[in-house]
Amino acid sequence: MKKGSNSKLKIIPLGGLEQIGMNITAFEYEDSIIVVDCGLSFPEDDMYGIDLVIPDITYLRDNIDKVKGFFITHGHEDHIGAIPYVLREVNVPIYATKLTNGIIEHKLEEHKMLTKVKRKVVKYGQHINLGCFRVEFIRTNHSIQDAAALAIYSPAGIVVHTGDFKVDYTPVFGDAIDLQRFGEIGKKGVLALMCDSTNAERPGFTMSEKTVGKAFDNIFSDHKNTRIIIATFASNVDRVQQIMNSANKYGRKVVIEGRSMVTIIQIASELGYLAIPENTLIDIEQLKNYPDEQTVLITTGSQGESMAALSRMASGMHKKVDIGPGDTIIFSSNPIPGNEKAVTRVINELSMKGAEVIFQDVHVSGHACREDIKLIYSLVHPKYSVPIHGEFKHRKAQGQIASELGIEKDHIFLLQSGDVLELDEESAEVTGHVQTGDVMVDGLGVGDVGNIVLRDRQRLAEEGIIIVVLTLESGSGRVLAGPDIVSRGFVYVRGAESLMDEARAVLDGTVEYCMDKNITDWGKIKTEIKDALGEFVWKETKRRPMIMPIIMEV
Repeated sequence: MKKGSNSKLKIIPLGGLEQIGMNITAFEYEDSIIVVDCGLSFPEDDMYGIDLVIPDITYLRDNIDKVKGFFITHGHEDHIGAIPYVLREVNVPIYATKLTNGIIEHKLEEHKMLTKVKRKVVKYGQHINLGCFRVEFIRTNHSIQDAAALAIYSPAGIVVHTGDFKVDYTPVFGDAIDLQRFGEIGKKGVLALMCDSTNAERPGFTMSEKTVGKAFDNIFSDHKNTRIIIATFASNVDRVQQIMNSANKYGRKVVIEGRSMVTIIQIASELGYLAIPENTLIDIEQLKNYPDEQTVLITTGSQGESMAALSRMASGMHKKVDIGPGDTIIFSSNPIPGNEKAVTRVINELSMKGAEVIFQDVHVSGHACREDIKLIYSLVHPKYSVPIHGEFKHRKAQGQIASELGIEKDHIFLLQSGDVLELDEESAEVTGHVQTGDVMVDGLGVGDVGNIVLRDRQRLAEEGIIIVVLTLESGSGRVLAGPDIVSRGFVYVRGAESLMDEARAVLDGTVEYCMDKNITDWGKIKTEIKDALGEFVWKETKRRPMIMPIIMEV
């Protein structure tokens, strides 16, 4: 006998499955919804002027009475960045580990929302009961401390969500991933495993973070006579710890540069996740008091971001740091897919200034490679596999791992954002689709820039604009002045007088035609102007600038 369809668990990813970023997934059982993560992604190249992209949470807004809380796996932007925007509309408590909560609180404070949002710090092994769900936090390792996997207990069965993870037996801070707990939950019988796919294409095991510490030590001992500048992710507190340890060992002072880096290091040291050796840290103002070979700069900008500290140093725009032949610069990160060009540009700029740039073997990933993913599958033994966190090709690679390990093909689900996966012990299938998408944040505006505005910006960027100004006499509709042409981003007017004169002649003809035909409707006049001028410009230049007629009445 089949159970009623209402007593199945629904898994609804609202973002994060077509890209690395914007992770957010809803779990729904009857009248309870819990949400895992709430991240942002960064704009694509064609999103002119957009600062951030956050998920469309229409589904949560429409079902606000069911939503019980947010569970956050770790403190990276692609998992917490949208919280200040989403919680304005879906204000429910947030559950997270200590460091993750510290970073979230800083974000909420910046948005003046700290008093409005309930937060609860959760310890590993603790269970939270919300509605029909019970959620347990399990210790994992990642490139930021305090990362957690979640075991989600529902009446339909247990779902294990790994969050972003790697298996690190020798972490720099804290304990190794709690593999025993994964095994214990696996013994209870797990309905579905939602596992990080970022490195599913990479063979082998992910190296321990400690190996980077050894690499730093070697670089420090080989470069005793140069200043050392290290760019890494602001959130990688363990990496910063190891740099500080090496600096202390070799008698160097450390400067932290870059706003996000300063913020995270402050939060981490206040909460006890970072032990800064005595008298190591100095302010950037004090750099000039020490010889170069006694200093280390830890900076943001390892992804080539144009406004980050390292890019400003590379382009000579940094107020306090000038790069020269006496500098050794280390990129302690891999380019995120899509950032390769920007990173290469910064490396070239730094090399041209005479600095030595090192970007090999000074980084390990925070994500599980194939063998680590196999380990988790073998411990958890899920009935269904739902690969998450990654582009389609990454998730497909994990699907292949799952089928190699004996999971049936039709038990592996490569979902799209918005798919509704309904599952229980008997069956699992995609039964519907909810609204999802990108909500763009531009300055203070959230969602006020949509596809139409972006299309306009794209057109302005590619083709420019021509404005036609016309003054008519009220009542008679006679032309008193104009038509005048103003153009921006179309052609450089001084070199194109003849083109502009001809365009003006075309406009005069059009306006005369309108007068002769007694066309007084402004909309009609504007359309005639647009059509005539558009056709002329296309014929002469093969471009389609935006044409904006403005009619004034006197």
